[in-house]
Amino acid sequence: MHMHTTDRPPLGDQTIEGPMVVNCVAYRNDGTRLRDINIDQISDVLEKPDTFVWVGLHEPDEPLLAKLQEEFCLHDLAVEDAQHAHQRTKVETYGDSLFIVVQTAQLVSGHIAFGETHIFLGKRYLITVRHGASLSYTPARRACEMSPELLAHGPAYALYGVLDFIVGNLMPIVRDFRQELQELEQDIFSDTFNRDTVRRLYDMQRDLMTLRLAVAPMQDVINQLARLHPEFVPKELRAYFRDVYDHVFRVNESIGAMREMLTAAINVNLSLVTFGQNEVMKKLAGWAAMLAAPTLITSWYGMNFTHMPELAKPWAYPTIIGVVACLVSAIYLALKRAKWF
Repeated sequence: MHMHTTDRPPLGDQTIEGPMVVNCVAYRNDGTRLRDINIDQISDVLEKPDTFVWVGLHEPDEPLLAKLQEEFCLHDLAVEDAQHAHQRTKVETYGDSLFIVVQTAQLVSGHIAFGETHIFLGKRYLITVRHGASLSYTPARRACEMSPELLAHGPAYALYGVLDFIVGNLMPIVRDFRQELQELEQDIFSDTFNRDTVRRLYDMQRDLMTLRLAVAPMQDVINQLARLHPEFVPKELRAYFRDVYDHVFRVNESIGAMREMLTAAINVNLSLVTFGQNEVMKKLAGWAAMLAAPTLITSWYGMNFTHMPELAKPWAYPTIIGVVACLVSAIYLALKRAKWF
């Protein structure tokens, strides 16, 4: 199952227990949904051996994280990291739980906004903590609930659903950038210099470079989940994590190809502008050469020396005019043959 929906959850999904708790749901071990619960009921639900809990948070405050730490016995260092954004992408083991950090991205007004998701994975719980720009994971939750036979594998399948949702929302960003590049092609191949076009190309390249720095480490995290930590990820789900790895690998490759296309587009634009400027300079140099011939001759006869015998001849003036015309015509034909005009 592959999930790529980007629909935002309805407002009602965000009012279970304040805006910081997006979802808090209890499940049976057979993958069926029990009910929505509040934070205080988590320990009561976990007392039953055939249940697990999936909690979704959005930028929680310290008291809420402290309450979750109490309910799930989370490690101090992991909770401290989850309180603050700007963590590197990683997966760490803390006793009987995994702490995972992945970068998220969202296209906002033509630019990429970045966020983070911190994930606590235990044998009977999954906690997602979103910071910054990211979509709600409610669509991923619903998609997982539509396959209870897979959700019966526990929180590991819920983790797959979240990671697949994150990776699935990266490819449309690259596609949008590729489409925008195609729309900019007319300006790219223009002979005139457009500062806004070059600036937009540079901004796109910068955003994609930042996106690649966020996506590339995710490959290692998902690869670890697909190969290691058998106590958290059962072997029946390893194929699903390998599928997510393939997707993030393709995203990373697409970002690299897109960056190369942007670099080529910038170079082509600058080359065409330089070529156009050279053509203008060639034409100006050609006109200057044609003007130089009559200027030289007229300046020669503008010296006003007394003994210049041809000045007294009646044929002198038309002869000079003819010589100038022939010289200018010869220069023009030579430049025309050289494709300067």
